[in-house]
Amino acid sequence: MTHDIRNHHSSMEYRRFGRTERMLSAITLGGMRFVEAGGKPRDELSPALIDHCAEVTSMALDHGINHIETAYGYGKSEHAYGYVLNQVLQVPRQRYHLMTKGKRSTAEDMRRLVDEQLTALRTDHIDLYGMHGINLPEHISELCCSGGAVEELLKMRDEGIIGEVGFSTHGPMEVIVDAIATGLFNFVNVHYYYFLQRNRAAVDYAGAKDLGVFIISPNDKGGRLFEPSDRLRDLCAPLTPIQFNAKWCLEHPHIHTLSFGMTEAAHFAEMRGIFPASIPMTADELAIKLRMNAAISADPLAAYEGWELLGDPSGINIPEVLRHRRMATCYDQEAFGIYRYNMFQDKGDWFPGCFATPEAVAAVDTSKAPTNFPLQAFLNETHARFYRPKDTSD
Repeated sequence: MTHDIRNHHSSMEYRRFGRTERMLSAITLGGMRFVEAGGKPRDELSPALIDHCAEVTSMALDHGINHIETAYGYGKSEHAYGYVLNQVLQVPRQRYHLMTKGKRSTAEDMRRLVDEQLTALRTDHIDLYGMHGINLPEHISELCCSGGAVEELLKMRDEGIIGEVGFSTHGPMEVIVDAIATGLFNFVNVHYYYFLQRNRAAVDYAGAKDLGVFIISPNDKGGRLFEPSDRLRDLCAPLTPIQFNAKWCLEHPHIHTLSFGMTEAAHFAEMRGIFPASIPMTADELAIKLRMNAAISADPLAAYEGWELLGDPSGINIPEVLRHRRMATCYDQEAFGIYRYNMFQDKGDWFPGCFATPEAVAAVDTSKAPTNFPLQAFLNETHARFYRPKDTSD
């Protein structure tokens, strides 16, 4: 029933966000990419930031988007939304679903953080709160224990401060599944898109458990689709790569909403081309999917993803390095490889992995790789192709 849908608009599609029972727009307005949103103090907002946030938020609402997402880790984003939604645009609180995220290791610190976020957002309740970054097995044991931070979020849910508790993750599929299996969460924010299909099992499991599923960064980390090669553009025609990827995601009945990285009017025009999102795909959309699948024939060895090599003693994130190579070799997405490869964090859990230097490649355990697969040669090739030394000069 449309009267149960916040900010309903005929041009937007809405899906039930799992057992939260909230009807969310299939496209979410994310709060990570506003101009001048970095730096401190966090509550000091520049006129450019306020104007940009107000302009994009207004366009989103006009297009029927009813899910607004941010995080404590997004710099000044929470403060910008709080000011713009309540002071500038004066949007009624019941017109949208508000999601934010954060992570602290103790119950006391978790409650203190949520209180700070409520102040920043200028609201007395958060509809959807995500534990931000359950990326490692130890995050589950540390955060989901009795008396821990997740339990404190659930207490705040019972107090009416939070509507639903979920989690976001940049972790491996096994960690995502284990976090879902705790039974503590009602939604998950996860990476899954055409160029990274590994988490299909986690999405399916979330669907089986009736969790809401929100796809993170399909246009940026999903392949830098806003900067497509001529080859990728031709493969996806008459859709844009962004539109094809969104339709590909939304074909899954248990995927409910996608972030979209919208920062200007042209992005909303492109968004309109996603709808209707068909389950299953139409014949024309299926033809694009088959062309995309067939593109791997440009280098059949690139089809090997290497997931059994995750956690290799060399420290190289082998599946991700192979993905960068595959996208460049078969889809000419060279810019994505340069952008993403140089973001590896040797000791981080958000995008883990060291560079595939000759020394690291020499330490790779090749015994788990397919016989005669040129793994070390591919790793060396990818490093030489994409690595850009950081400029350390003043």
